[in-house]
Amino acid sequence: MKLNTFIKNSSVTAVASMLGLAIVGLPVADVYAAELQVLAGGGMSVPLTELAAEFERTSGHKLVLRFGTTPELIKLVVGGASFDLVVVPREVFKDAAAQSHFESAPTIDIARVGLGVAVRSGAPRPDISTPEALKRTLLQAQSIATVPASAAGAQVLRALERLGIGEAMKAKTKVKSAPAQIVEAVAQGEAELGVFLVNVLTAPGLEVVGPFPAEVQQEIEYVAGVSANTKDRQAAKSFITYLGTPAAAAVIKARGLSPG
Repeated sequence: MKLNTFIKNSSVTAVASMLGLAIVGLPVADVYAAELQVLAGGGMSVPLTELAAEFERTSGHKLVLRFGTTPELIKLVVGGASFDLVVVPREVFKDAAAQSHFESAPTIDIARVGLGVAVRSGAPRPDISTPEALKRTLLQAQSIATVPASAAGAQVLRALERLGIGEAMKAKTKVKSAPAQIVEAVAQGEAELGVFLVNVLTAPGLEVVGPFPAEVQQEIEYVAGVSANTKDRQAAKSFITYLGTPAAAAVIKARGLSPG
């Protein structure tokens, strides 16, 4: 073999070897990127969207988020919707029909948040510091906006019953189908008060009066789990693990929820 040919072949072999070593040394995410379908509770939309973007940037995986109320999420799960993991109110996992669609492993606590009251920006802030004050404020309000067909909305209705004003508030309640509609209704003056999860009420156009008094406070717990039919179990679990990191906890806290 001629010398120049030997050198040329040797160079090609060396470069190929170096590339091979480089590929082996790459993080798994750089070689394999999954597209994960995620079902999530509407109250988690702001922090989860932010966290998903950061996870995509660092992992190489892609997340497709779909938000809904608890009944909507249960319907999707039971109806055979394609999903890899969920970050949903615990009530979804309590549904007997939905349970078989998740892996049998324990759920992971992600976040929790309580109920509160908000008014339109610039409006007087009523007293809700005690159960009696909250009861009086709600009865004096011309209208309230909430989402009864959700885990948080169900908690609101239970709180009204505990205050003894469940029946009286029915005529005052502007029924909404999504959390964002509460914000819109209060900001535009359609409803005097927004009564829902505190983090949802922390939005432009609204001022949070405060959380419910401890005696009647109810919290929604968001938990994560993996679909029994996922084809990307490892990637799904890696996102759930990420949601439990200190960095993710900081985002969750900054968006008005309590981590874990």
